[in-house]
Amino acid sequence: RPARRPARPPAPRAAAAPRPLRLGSPRPRLRLVGVALTLVLLVFVVRLLQVQAVDASAYAAKAEQNRYVGQVLAAERGEITDRAGIALATSVDAYDITADPTLFTREQLKIDDGPEQAAALLAPILGQDQEDIVEKLRPEDENLRYVKLADRQTPQVWKQIKDLKSALAKKQQSDESTVNVLAGVLATPSSKRVYPNGELAAGILGWVNAEGKGGGGIEQQLEKQLAGKDGEIRYAQSGGRQVPTVGAEETPAVPGSDIELTIDRDIQWAAQNAIARQVEKSRADRGYVIVQDTQTGEILAMANSPGFDPNDLSRATSANMGNAALQDAYEPGSTAKVMSMAAVLEEKVATPTTRVVVPNRLHRGDRLFQDDIDHPTWYLTLNGVLAKSSNIGTILATGQLGRTQAEANKVLYSYLRKFGIGEPTGLRFPGETPGILAPPQEWSTSQQYTIPFGQGVSINAMQAASVYTTIANGGVRIEPTLIRGTKGPDGRFDPAPKPERTRVVSEKTAKTLARMLESVVDDEEGTGTKARIAGYRVAGKTGTANRVDPATGKYRGYTSSFAGFAPADQPRITVYCAIQNATQGSYFGGQICGPVYKQVMRFALKSLQVPPTGAPPAKLPVTYKP
Repeated sequence: RPARRPARPPAPRAAAAPRPLRLGSPRPRLRLVGVALTLVLLVFVVRLLQVQAVDASAYAAKAEQNRYVGQVLAAERGEITDRAGIALATSVDAYDITADPTLFTREQLKIDDGPEQAAALLAPILGQDQEDIVEKLRPEDENLRYVKLADRQTPQVWKQIKDLKSALAKKQQSDESTVNVLAGVLATPSSKRVYPNGELAAGILGWVNAEGKGGGGIEQQLEKQLAGKDGEIRYAQSGGRQVPTVGAEETPAVPGSDIELTIDRDIQWAAQNAIARQVEKSRADRGYVIVQDTQTGEILAMANSPGFDPNDLSRATSANMGNAALQDAYEPGSTAKVMSMAAVLEEKVATPTTRVVVPNRLHRGDRLFQDDIDHPTWYLTLNGVLAKSSNIGTILATGQLGRTQAEANKVLYSYLRKFGIGEPTGLRFPGETPGILAPPQEWSTSQQYTIPFGQGVSINAMQAASVYTTIANGGVRIEPTLIRGTKGPDGRFDPAPKPERTRVVSEKTAKTLARMLESVVDDEEGTGTKARIAGYRVAGKTGTANRVDPATGKYRGYTSSFAGFAPADQPRITVYCAIQNATQGSYFGGQICGPVYKQVMRFALKSLQVPPTGAPPAKLPVTYKP
């Protein structure tokens, strides 16, 4: 078979002509972009309107707050002076060391341990623990701009910190790796309270606490007048420093007023030294002395022992930081007999020469009473009862004040109240006790007979001194005063209001009592012979009372005391001394407080230039022959 011819290859197809490229319309995309940009722009516009129009004041205030720092301008505390203007408490320049915590952050210092480095430098200068400083520099509130690191530091301390800051800043200029970790430490001018005379009159003055406020005494009582009113300064700051080109807003501080006391610094010194020596010699718990101007009621001295130094409270004990002369309440003992005698004389139931038979023992109620010594039957005048300090004679005399013992109790109670017993003294001193005087219907059987001789009633030392000032002042009680006046920031002196005066007994009764009190000191049989002062007529009374132990509430030890005034015929000065729980030597008031009275009274008479009257003392009989 013949072979087939191969098939022809298909003819190639002609190539298709290329299609032209058609571009899409950009309008939809442009519209989308335009809408997006419009929305973004609208957001910016709305935000701009909000910032610059709606919330403009709020944002401006916030910016102002972040830019400006406010600091308190502490008011200068007023001085406390004695009656002659001598400073007893004053203030010296000091600085409160402060910091802006926001300047110690990592963002600001570019380091993580800025507070730790700063604390390491500050701790030895401020005398604080590093941890305490770190805690202040890294507060929980991240926006806190002000913390106080230390109060009332001396100018020398602030100079140390400033020098250290300057050294770091100088080093930072030459070495960029150095960080000035103290740039945020600042200082606010302040003041520090100092007491130039140390312990002198500390019980009266008190002290200033860590917050700069009075913590006791006059510092606390007159805090508002002394403190004044703080001011404030607000200034722009950058990097912990004030911007000098931006004005500061300042509200000036108003200084406190100066307080002038009635205290005489020299007499206070004499009283304080005398009581301190006797307390130490007698190994007593404590003691107090009060010196009062008889005619004005002004307190010239109020001394306590042991005391404290308000410049160094770290060494003071809480028991010694008060004013025991006003805050201790105790049974006065025989110094209170003068009030019983005042009642007897004023009610005209006896005279100084009235005869009183005083047995060795006396039964009254459920008690057997005796005097401080065993004795045969004494034949005494009423004057002798006071001179020899007979408890039994006092019970017998006051028993005549009423037809019954209940009536006598009411009469005696009324006189005790007139003398100011059981009531505040009027000084309004912090922590002052009014003492305890129960109404007569509440007196126990025993108290009916012990209160007349000063047991079963409690007083403070100021009340005791005031009783004798009342007698010395002709029977008129003058409210005691400790503040002489105040001097304001304008320099004007405002005297204190005149003290209230109340008649307690007649002038005749008061003069009779003064002559009787002379017998206590002048007569050889009196108990107060150790209080005699050569050339002067002295009136006084001893006291030795059973003492209630504050720790147990039971009787233990004695309260020894002496009270009196001089010159007896023209009184100018009252002195009262009391010593608690003398444990070495004698505990009788005439023996241990009489010499203190003599020393303080003699100094006061000389200091105030009070001459002797020159008149001989009036002699009143002490005993009689039956």
